[in-house]
Amino acid sequence: MSKSAILVTGGAGYIGSHTCVQLIEQGYEVLVVDNLINSSEESLRRVETITGRKVPFFNLDLCNREVLDAFFARQKIDAVIHFAGLKAVGESVRIPLRYYENNLVSTMNLLECMEKYKVYRLVFSSSATVYGNPETVPLREDCRTSATNPYGATKLFLERILTDVGNANQKFHITLLRYFNPVGAHKSGLIGEDPSGIPNNLFPYITQVAIGKLPKLSVFGGDYPTHDGTGVRDYIHVEDLAAGHLAALAHLDDKAGVNVYNLGTGVGYSVLDMVKAFEKVSGAKVPYEIVDRRAGDIATCYADASKAMKELDWKAERGLDEMCEDSWRWQTKNPNGYKG
Repeated sequence: MSKSAILVTGGAGYIGSHTCVQLIEQGYEVLVVDNLINSSEESLRRVETITGRKVPFFNLDLCNREVLDAFFARQKIDAVIHFAGLKAVGESVRIPLRYYENNLVSTMNLLECMEKYKVYRLVFSSSATVYGNPETVPLREDCRTSATNPYGATKLFLERILTDVGNANQKFHITLLRYFNPVGAHKSGLIGEDPSGIPNNLFPYITQVAIGKLPKLSVFGGDYPTHDGTGVRDYIHVEDLAAGHLAALAHLDDKAGVNVYNLGTGVGYSVLDMVKAFEKVSGAKVPYEIVDRRAGDIATCYADASKAMKELDWKAERGLDEMCEDSWRWQTKNPNGYKG
């Protein structure tokens, strides 16, 4: 007997596609909505190859309320995992209005349709950026929140909107997952992170330099108050992150209202730590250059993920070597990403 029908918004993206695989493997029915602005339908074809199951895909924009309403009217949906949104910190600083409009309007449209069609279970893709410039690390869910860039501000505003919606309608069960830095790829090497243009995230930048697509890694800032001057982050394998969504889904009915969890490893690594680890695992060289700090970036950020362990029975299982191995396998098998 199949489990619930889960709508995955942004399901063709990096984290969404890995989560779709795990949902299908656990017996869920999956529906994917994505406008393919920063993703590829090829990722879903690969999800079908991995799982042996057809993935119903709908190319639509959540910002179009009329189209979204018609979609909800036709589908049976038991819960939503909401990944869809623009997500590049640097780009958000350059074009803030596009980020505010896209991320806020799409989510409000989604919530209105969920309420209209009585779909009350939601797992939301938030971010550690809501902690702003941390006063203390590791970061706990009750730490002060703020935003240092427009992308982070959209996540912070959406957390507030979701909290208000959950308070106003007690039928809602909403879980906010604050991700730290996802890396890695599926063991098969069939799906992984496929940024368009110059990567915004560290790992695809490292792997593209290692394979020769880019000449060198630009390290943004070498004068942070860290052990080697470069920014420290909590890197989590995308498969562990996907498993966190399934854990959140499984525990959605435990508590009414809105609950928030960090998804991270609890360990901070600097940019140069990651470069050295990757070189060791891959045997490839990654030349780099220290350049100016990037607007909106912070020095150090890593998680206290003990609440997720206690309440969701989830913890990150994969270490740094596995993150590097899986990233390298994806890159070498797919030197041009899904376009290859």
